[in-house]
Amino acid sequence: MPLQLFSETDDINPGPAGVNVEPRLGRRGRRIVRAFARAVLGVEDYRELLALREKFSKKADVSGRGAQALRVAVFILFDLKVQGWTLQVTRNGICGKAPKRDDSSPEAEKRRLRDSHLHERDNQLRQRSVREFIRKMERQRMGPNGWVSILSVMRDGHELAEKLRAVEGGSGLQVKELRGCISPCLQVVEPGARCSVTGLKLSEIWRYFRHTWTTPYNSTPGRKMWILVRDRAAKNHPVIGIAAIGSAVMQLSPRDAWIGWRPSEFLEQLRLKPDTDWAHWVRRSLDNLIDGVYRKDFLKDRILTASSLRYPDEACIANLLRESVKARKRHQKYPRRDEHKGQGRSPRISWSQHARLDLFRAKRAESLAELLAARMKLRQAGFRTGSRVELHGALNSTQGRRAIEIILKYVKASHVGIDMLDITICGAVAPYNSVLGGKLVSLLLMSPEIVRAYTRKYAKTPSIIASSMAGRPIRRMPSLVLLGTTSLYGVNPSQYNRLRLEGIDVGGKKGEWIHFHRLGKSEGFGSYHLSIETVREVEILLAQSHPGTRVNSIFGEGVNPKLRKLRAGVDLLGLDSNVLLNHRSSRVVYGIPLASNFRDILLGRTHRPRYILRQTNARSVTDNIATFWMRRWLANRIGNSEVLEATAAHSLSHPVSHGARVVLPSLGDENSDLATGQRDSDSKFINDEFPASSYGMMTASCSAYR
Repeated sequence: MPLQLFSETDDINPGPAGVNVEPRLGRRGRRIVRAFARAVLGVEDYRELLALREKFSKKADVSGRGAQALRVAVFILFDLKVQGWTLQVTRNGICGKAPKRDDSSPEAEKRRLRDSHLHERDNQLRQRSVREFIRKMERQRMGPNGWVSILSVMRDGHELAEKLRAVEGGSGLQVKELRGCISPCLQVVEPGARCSVTGLKLSEIWRYFRHTWTTPYNSTPGRKMWILVRDRAAKNHPVIGIAAIGSAVMQLSPRDAWIGWRPSEFLEQLRLKPDTDWAHWVRRSLDNLIDGVYRKDFLKDRILTASSLRYPDEACIANLLRESVKARKRHQKYPRRDEHKGQGRSPRISWSQHARLDLFRAKRAESLAELLAARMKLRQAGFRTGSRVELHGALNSTQGRRAIEIILKYVKASHVGIDMLDITICGAVAPYNSVLGGKLVSLLLMSPEIVRAYTRKYAKTPSIIASSMAGRPIRRMPSLVLLGTTSLYGVNPSQYNRLRLEGIDVGGKKGEWIHFHRLGKSEGFGSYHLSIETVREVEILLAQSHPGTRVNSIFGEGVNPKLRKLRAGVDLLGLDSNVLLNHRSSRVVYGIPLASNFRDILLGRTHRPRYILRQTNARSVTDNIATFWMRRWLANRIGNSEVLEATAAHSLSHPVSHGARVVLPSLGDENSDLATGQRDSDSKFINDEFPASSYGMMTASCSAYR
């Protein structure tokens, strides 16, 4: 029987100064959670707060209904307190007040947000497995050319500063002289690949430097590429910076409006120009989408008929929706994780068998119901042969407009994870951050080397979800035409300021530009402010509270499983998830077109991108981009003595004092479960999804803020 958490208590009304953050528990649970809220009042020391969380969560380790709900409540209140919320216990409950934005001082607001991210990042660095990885990377080992460690791929700041001073002091500064100081190149991280100079695994080099970022390192589902920017001008080719691109966020309103994916803007575009090409697009897109759904089992089970595919009716659509609900419930109760593991990796996989798994049977039934409903609505609106006149009539019909919205939704889904990616990591490491290396890394992501590496990696790889929906291998030739990203904070990141690249500057066409388009701001919903430990406690609560688990972290279930788990858990406690999952940190949204016809590609109107930068001889284009950066930024930067002093401060001489080195937070007793934030000393840190839907871009290495 599902766990019942709600008690017969009066409604809690905290008043206009805050919101209710007291879960609806039994009387004993309310007493404990209120006592915890009083105990943390005025406490700022993180270790003291951890001790209080451990003390009060142990009070829930007793048998009885609601015990796990109480643990979750304590963990959520702990996270809110750490994130700067003010908690006040009143006669009616617990009132929580989110920290105020400091709009008068962008720098103060950035500091506040950075501190909130660092709590979770440092919590990860307290994990035993993470600390062991950091120490392993810093330990000396024998490489191809002698003893090496991760320090071998860091550049000594004093040595770099001296080289730059010598160049700056000369007459007639030339790019050739600058290239003698810094010579950037791109290195895509391939599975199992090792650095030819040091013998270190490229993935481990990337991961080590990722731990210096303000946010925690976590794996993400979907397509991804890790990139190192190396310096050929110095011994061991030290790392200038790191970047990562991955599957784009599904829903991002400013970006979708700019591309033309938002229904209101798209329908307005069609109204202005309802020509024959668009009419053919409507018909062709719907036919292709329906053909892309496996349906043999539905025909066999008489859920639909061959004639209903062509001339759908309400009964057929209702049958599919009922079957979707049944299959979804079966999947939640019996997720069959083993059959989902490794999906798409085996060349012998039976995609038709995979399509019959309850998860994809549910998705197929729901998709077919929507697409057949679109076909039915178009016929009702008089759209049959796909003519311009029929399109004009459909646009003047509520049924027709709704059908086109459905088609647009599925067209977007087929392109968002294939032909565009999000920049999820981008920045320089010390000492290169002092000479605006972050701008260099950002510019190099526009290189055709990135486009070619992405195409090479995924051209022959079946799309897991599309193949599972179609019951056959679907290999979509990727055309990377757009990069998207967001700032980590709610202000324009200086790293992107004035980043404009004209084709002629790097051997391309005059008058065509690539630059970071500022598109607006995100809405500020996400989960970064709730810790991974809280997610684990919520998972236990959900498992106890439902006959089946709604979110199993299986690829294909839906976007952002972490956020969906937290929403379900918060709602189960009787709290307002729309309030608690609004971190109030809207981010600046950017779009970076790589092709001039990116909109036509992303709307499925054409398959041939017109790239702004020439795609032949990709490495020479990368060199030209680096040269452009040197002329535009590096040459001006090295004339500043303060910049060179900041560069020289990163020393690899003993004792090492270098900003690219991971600084592990102090634990006190390193064997303490409290210090590692684990309930069991043998438990391992779980890498949950940290999707781009956390809005991606984390540009600032924490070393830059020391």
